[in-house]
Amino acid sequence: MSKKILIVDDEEGVRESLKLILGDLYNLILTEDGFQALECIKNAPDISLVLMDIKMPKMNGLETLSEMRKQRPGLKVIMITGYRSVETAAEAVKLGACGYIVKPFKSEEILKSVKKAFKV
Repeated sequence: MSKKILIVDDEEGVRESLKLILGDLYNLILTEDGFQALECIKNAPDISLVLMDIKMPKMNGLETLSEMRKQRPGLKVIMITGYRSVETAAEAVKLGACGYIVKPFKSEEILKSVKKAFKV
């Protein structure tokens, strides 16, 4: 059985891109905001990895990451952002993210980050 990945991004295009890249290799759950993501984490204990955008309306990725840590401390999370901000990357890692990907991303970059997250 393949591993389950939760994808959290408010942009449909990004969700679709990630689905095309990862859909044949992993079971995917797609959500568009932090609240949906937290609901998924609560109801699907078999999620092994989260790919999450930082900039989202309502609840941003860092806030969502912080809440996820309370529910599932060991859950692996890779943050995705369109902004090359060192401070944001440092904050995400401090909150427990295991990786950081900058948009626009390449398929190989996503696959490599996901494989690396599963090995750690």
